[in-house]
Amino acid sequence: MDFSGADRIDGEAVAATLRTDPSGLSRREAASVVGVFLGDAVYSEPFCEWMPTWYELAVVPLARILERRLRQIAREVAAATGVTATAPRFPRPRDVLAGGESPLAGASGFRERFVLAAAVTHVEWFRHAATADGIDVPSGFLDRATRETVEYYAGSRRTLSPRVRRFQSLCFSDETWVRDVDAAYGLDSRLFGLWERLLGAERRRLEST
Repeated sequence: MDFSGADRIDGEAVAATLRTDPSGLSRREAASVVGVFLGDAVYSEPFCEWMPTWYELAVVPLARILERRLRQIAREVAAATGVTATAPRFPRPRDVLAGGESPLAGASGFRERFVLAAAVTHVEWFRHAATADGIDVPSGFLDRATRETVEYYAGSRRTLSPRVRRFQSLCFSDETWVRDVDAAYGLDSRLFGLWERLLGAERRRLEST
């Protein structure tokens, strides 16, 4: 997206320092790590509120275990580096409207609800991570991206503007993160495989329109 400041954090160097001595992180690096961990910690439960009840019941217990672990790591890094951070609040269906209605009214089926949930929460996750990383996002862009995204995936808007469409296509490339986590921990998870397929398919669709 050519946002200024996107190269302020060297991810590979940060990962290496985190593995050996978290206290060696700079304040900017530590803020990035703590911010991302907190963002990931609280991501899953609000995401699940966009999904069918059966999905929420299946995933939330695991999500809460993950949240506790990520929060613990974030606290440890924060204590070692002296930084403070707060977790973001991801939007839930009750927080937004599309054409005066719940955005879920225009999303029928599992796939439609999944990509709607992913697209809406992508924007807020990026807002939080960009702040932690010191990325300079143009004023008003993420608010516009949220508005267009909700309307588009809820069916009340025909197209995304080119810049928001590119932003979302890049966000949907988190299929690679899902694949890498599955491989790194040897999970061979059917659920992770489903996430990867849905995210990748939507990325390719956005890139082709």
